[in-house]
Amino acid sequence: MLHKQYYVEQEKYEKLIARKNRKSDFYNGIFDRYEDPVLTRNHAPVFWKYDLDVETNPYFMERLGVNATMNSGAIELDGKFYLVVRVEGADRKSFFAVAQSDTGIDGFEFWDYPVQMEDKYPGETNVYDMRLTKHEDGYIYGVFCSESHDDSVNDLAAAVAAAGIVRTKDLKTWERLDNLVTLNSPQQRNVVLHPEFINGKYAFYTRPMDDFIDTGSGGGIGFGLSDSIEHAVVEEEIITSQRKYHTITEAKNGAGAVPIKTEKGWIHIAHGVRNTAAGLRYVIYAFATDLQHPEKVIAEPSGLLIGPLGIERVGDVSNVAFTNGAIVAEDGTVYIYYASSDTRMHVATTTLDKLVDYTFNTPADPLHSNLCVQQRSALIEKNLKLLQR
Repeated sequence: MLHKQYYVEQEKYEKLIARKNRKSDFYNGIFDRYEDPVLTRNHAPVFWKYDLDVETNPYFMERLGVNATMNSGAIELDGKFYLVVRVEGADRKSFFAVAQSDTGIDGFEFWDYPVQMEDKYPGETNVYDMRLTKHEDGYIYGVFCSESHDDSVNDLAAAVAAAGIVRTKDLKTWERLDNLVTLNSPQQRNVVLHPEFINGKYAFYTRPMDDFIDTGSGGGIGFGLSDSIEHAVVEEEIITSQRKYHTITEAKNGAGAVPIKTEKGWIHIAHGVRNTAAGLRYVIYAFATDLQHPEKVIAEPSGLLIGPLGIERVGDVSNVAFTNGAIVAEDGTVYIYYASSDTRMHVATTTLDKLVDYTFNTPADPLHSNLCVQQRSALIEKNLKLLQR
């Protein structure tokens, strides 16, 4: 028999799913923010967390809690919006689950079951942060972080990160492929598969790392080619968007959403990290690469595109805005899905025209305070003359 508390919790859940999301009063001319997150831990279905049977759960306790929903890959199929969400259980383990919406800004509802994948790597303890690529070969690919314990050192917290690869055509049946091998990088995270063949090969944006946390000698977001996707091997990584001293990418940076193709170039929405007295601060930034040579950066606006604001700054890992998914709709609306502080999912919306304007017309960082003053003073002078007319 169903426990009576189920009906109380189910009513709360249904009200949450039905809630309409409104644009906030935030303004910068580039994108719109929204008042509510699109996904929180409360969006997990009641039957994911509780044993509903009054006989086996007389106090209606959570048996399998959900701690967070974050870092979601995003894709549009047949006019509907889908997020492959990193759901973190109360046990700290993450898994993937598909959430679906008609609008892209509210009404996201999880499918009944999480994603089932082949247990191909016995040492793999945790999986997270899937990027979704509609590839020209006809498949949808998911590239994610595959984490295992590092048994080579006597440290319980030591880990090894690799890029896992799956593919599907319907988000329901997933084929697990071999993990990506990068010959010159011991570890990989934040890997994105380019949506088109480059010189007849599969192209990956990588993040070369010396160990699980530190990029070490890794100079930024890498780019490399592989002959195969079933057994992907990248022999050489070329650095695209470089880490730079005293910028938002000083500590590390990584690819985020799958690059967006425009007439002027591929637009990348990535994340940058700098260290502060309060710890690492993650923000989202944009850059563009050449259409024919997607390893070549041709535009890189100064500073951040999206940073955590207000309540977004508070969570399990505070002061973080992180993206690994964006959708361009048929009408040109761009939906950027981002997580705040490893806790909840949000959406920001803009248009393709605005995103192109921002990426190619925003000045680059001159990398020196004196030059930054000159840059800003030129803008002020232009505006004051305009105001005096």
